[in-house]
Amino acid sequence: MAPPKRAAPDPRRSFVTPEGVDLQLRLASASARAGAFMIDAALILATLILFTLLIAFILDGARAQIGAIFEILWLVVSFVLRNGWFVLFEMGGRGATPGKRALGLRVVARDGARLTGGAVIARNAMREIELFLPLSFAVGQSFDSNGDAGFAIAALLWSGIFLFFPLFNRDRLRVGDLLAGTWVVEAERRALATDLAVQQPARRFSESALALYGEYELQTLEEVLRAGRRDAITVVAATIRAKAALPDDGDDEGFLRDYYAALCARLEAGLLVGQRRADKFG
Repeated sequence: MAPPKRAAPDPRRSFVTPEGVDLQLRLASASARAGAFMIDAALILATLILFTLLIAFILDGARAQIGAIFEILWLVVSFVLRNGWFVLFEMGGRGATPGKRALGLRVVARDGARLTGGAVIARNAMREIELFLPLSFAVGQSFDSNGDAGFAIAALLWSGIFLFFPLFNRDRLRVGDLLAGTWVVEAERRALATDLAVQQPARRFSESALALYGEYELQTLEEVLRAGRRDAITVVAATIRAKAALPDDGDDEGFLRDYYAALCARLEAGLLVGQRRADKFG
């Protein structure tokens, strides 16, 4: 008798927001994460090539010592770009680099809170140790006539261990994700008849009611409305009504849609005058 087939691991994880809503996020596959990284790496490489061409144009016919200065500058720019690229994009509201956005992925905090700058820096600083530094060392050794092949192979093995690390844990975590407390998940895409923020709210909300939340809570509210789960909509509507001391009219979804549109308009108006509120603690 053939042994029973092993069930595929469930990619969904419980993601409870500070408002007590479980959004049930789906972990990104290893292939999707690799594809997103390749897109970002290609964009970083294209940027470096353009910068290199610019340096070559500036240094055309320049003295050797000036060329050495710009060589150091190139190394600094390369380091800042490959680290800053991931950090700055993931610190944005979408929590995703261009590569992740192209494949419908984003980074979230595993505890359900807002993704912090410290977590983003931690997960991406590890990439330098996992991948970039050992690969740079291996390439340098291979091009050096006096290079040690043993060191180059050791550097490749080091990168390989970290590269395949996500395949050997149930949450598909890189070492950087493990340290930072993050997941890379699929960003749910659901079609709506109309844009949530376009419709004019039928209900009116006071300034104090809208001042309760910021951008992070706005994004969470949008996810709840797009998912369309009645239990989540009921919990969030009750939470907002309790905090804002608003009456219950029995229409939870209509209430949340109106509150979303009004909150979106308030936050956008604040951005026009240079005021930005990242979350309810801002």
